[in-house]
Amino acid sequence: MSSSEPTTRRSALAAGGALLLAGVTGVAGLSGCGFELRRTPTLGFRSIALLGFDADSPMRAALVRRLSSQVIVQDRVAQADVVLQALADVRERSVVAITAAAQVRELQLRVRLNFRASTPSGRELIPRSELLLSRDMNYSETTALAKEFEEAELFRDMQADVVNQVLRRLAALEV
Repeated sequence: MSSSEPTTRRSALAAGGALLLAGVTGVAGLSGCGFELRRTPTLGFRSIALLGFDADSPMRAALVRRLSSQVIVQDRVAQADVVLQALADVRERSVVAITAAAQVRELQLRVRLNFRASTPSGRELIPRSELLLSRDMNYSETTALAKEFEEAELFRDMQADVVNQVLRRLAALEV
């Protein structure tokens, strides 16, 4: 064992400690920059009624789940402060590309929500709006089951994005 080996280890440890300290200082510096994770928007009303959705609509279920943490979701329009009316709630799946053997190669998945918001008396709060999200997905017959799960996951992600956008628009309302 040479006498320079402990010195090399001490130098490496000191350098590693200095890097760790610099990393901690860098993270501490970010705490004052104003960065904040996006939170669920705060709604300025106490109750809402959802109209126009199918009874088994996944979009309605997701909206109820997210809204019920802040407001009361009413069945009757007269008891609600805000009425969110779905004019169209559609999940679409279309073939974009096929092979020479007429097998599906690529799909496009779309989630579309047309909606409007008003008071129970009919005063318009949000005019007719459309939210449309689409995702492209490669497809292969040999992995059909895996692609089915991927499709379901993409639809869930798009639906969550649409619900977040609706919540942000509802949070901007002053009732």
